[in-house]
Amino acid sequence: MTTPPTAGGASGSSRTVPPRPDRPPHPAGWPQPEEYRPGDGLSWLPFRPTIRIRLTLLYGGMFLMAGVLLLLLMYFFVRQAFEQATLPKINISPDVVVRTADGQLLTGPQFNAYIDSIQNSQSHTALDTLLRKSLTVLVALALIAFAAGYAMAGRVLRPLGRITRTAREVASSDLHRRIELDGPDDELKELADTFDGMLDRLDRSFDSQRRFVANASHELRTPLAINRTLLEVQLSDPNTSADLQQLGKTLLATNERSEQLVEGLLLLARSDNELTDRRPVELSEVAVRAIEQIRSEAAKREVEIRSTLTPATVSGNGVLLERIALNLLQNAVRYNLPDGWVEITTTIGPGGLGELVVSNTGPVVPGYELEHIFEPFRRVKGADRTRSDKGVGLGLSIVRSVIRAHGGSIEASTRPGGGLTMRVRIPGA
Repeated sequence: MTTPPTAGGASGSSRTVPPRPDRPPHPAGWPQPEEYRPGDGLSWLPFRPTIRIRLTLLYGGMFLMAGVLLLLLMYFFVRQAFEQATLPKINISPDVVVRTADGQLLTGPQFNAYIDSIQNSQSHTALDTLLRKSLTVLVALALIAFAAGYAMAGRVLRPLGRITRTAREVASSDLHRRIELDGPDDELKELADTFDGMLDRLDRSFDSQRRFVANASHELRTPLAINRTLLEVQLSDPNTSADLQQLGKTLLATNERSEQLVEGLLLLARSDNELTDRRPVELSEVAVRAIEQIRSEAAKREVEIRSTLTPATVSGNGVLLERIALNLLQNAVRYNLPDGWVEITTTIGPGGLGELVVSNTGPVVPGYELEHIFEPFRRVKGADRTRSDKGVGLGLSIVRSVIRAHGGSIEASTRPGGGLTMRVRIPGA
């Protein structure tokens, strides 16, 4: 099993990704570069500034700017045309008086001024009407442009969404998925083809690695079984001296640890593959079977087993799910304290996910170690690698691989006062 760290540290923290090491500081007087974060330029938006939103704002903004510029030019040219289109002056004798429609009596110069004022008033009214109606049309066209830009951006980015969905499926250990993007030979198709080629290389690499581990494990099982048989036969001989008896027991324990290591490697290689045959499995029944297998060991180590089992049906392989519960319980029992306890619960979580939670008392685990406890053969400084009573360092690695094969997740967090809490989520049936 994977050995949790026993060094002291802050408790109650959850699993976090360790920060990247800081870059070396710049010499004094140099301008410090600002760290870029995606979406910093659009942080004022009340929603997530996706590429589609950015393209929509870009298309709509460019159309709006072009419309405003066109409106200003049109207003300037129409105003200039009104100024140039003046009515001819009417020469009226000073002794002649003209009566207007509203009853005013005007001389010749006064009548010409009256005509100019009417023309200016009508020009301003026409310009105001033109500006008001143009702004209304521009706003309506801008809304249409934003909607059309949003639809156009979605159509352009549709292949990118397909690439993203395939990448997510690949991230869930399905390396056999491919994008196989059709369409014109553009940059997006080139990106998809490059991604497919990378997946082909990764798939071959992982398959080769799994085959090597599986073949090596199979080849090692036979000689280890022969060694165990020979040692058991020798130990069963009543004429064997006490020194040989002690040596045989030591070798038998070492051989047993090697067998556990080989079995763990074989299961780890198999569990990395995604499950194709899924069936409804009751998590509470899985937990009951695991508790029965660990109960005697817990009694020897003076660890109390507690359980709160609520029916929760998930989709997967019952044997592998039982291995998850058993490995978590073994890890919680073996790295516990005398008079400690282990609690296992099953329930239905948010979204219909089945949850299996294993909590235990034990040594204080630093929060920064939680990121590494799922790695194979993980040990802290000073841990004894020769002891076989606490496993071979593959327990939590197997748990993580089996959970990934089921499309689930696992979260590790420290408990106040020491110990861990493992929360497993498996998709429901």
